[in-house]
Amino acid sequence: MSGPDNRLRQPLATLLADDPAVAERWSDWTPIVRQWRDSPAGRATVAAIDGRLAAGATIYPADPLRALKLTARRHVRAVILGQDPYHAPGQAEGLAFSVPEGLKPPPSLRNIAKELARDAGQPVAVLRSLVSWAEQGVLLLNTGLSVEDGDAASHAKMGWQALTTRILEACVENPHPTAFLLWGGHAQQIASALVATSGRHGLFEANHPSPLSALRPPTPFMGCGHFSAANRFLLSRGRGAIAAWPGG
Repeated sequence: MSGPDNRLRQPLATLLADDPAVAERWSDWTPIVRQWRDSPAGRATVAAIDGRLAAGATIYPADPLRALKLTARRHVRAVILGQDPYHAPGQAEGLAFSVPEGLKPPPSLRNIAKELARDAGQPVAVLRSLVSWAEQGVLLLNTGLSVEDGDAASHAKMGWQALTTRILEACVENPHPTAFLLWGGHAQQIASALVATSGRHGLFEANHPSPLSALRPPTPFMGCGHFSAANRFLLSRGRGAIAAWPGG
């Protein structure tokens, strides 16, 4: 089943332009997005992506910064860090690991559903869109925010990480305790030390949920219990649990 048209349809520069709706567009992430956009690194990223778009490349998703629209900085209770948007038509919807309703879940998302069910002691349910998680304060952030059709990691070196690292730093700087779920070596390399040095956040690490690594040592994703553990952490710090997760 094909998903919605998730192509980037207008230049990234247009999506990031200042206008009267910018505060609503990026919520309280606006200063960070604007600072990056106006920096040499940000201008280079925008120019590179818009150059590929002008050359006829098919780029996903339609809204690379959608995660920031759905989860305001002040509402972040948990962070799940992915790597790259899905590169098949209709899949990427601007949230790490998430696909639109009606699509076949990719293998990593199927394993997330299995672990969520195991952690909760419930039958496995189909998991597709994670919008409800984002609306509950789970920042579903990829380190790269765009990709070209059929070409995994094609925008990995276009400079998105300057922005996404700053977003992660902002989450660590938040005064309220936050649960960071870091699955796989890439996420851990980017954020583990950053989170650990803060001293007030919960750090939950395991292998990536991909079938290639979900069952392998040193810390298999399957059986990690991160969802219930993150909720216990949040509740112990006086913060609300994520309702979609065990213990919420």
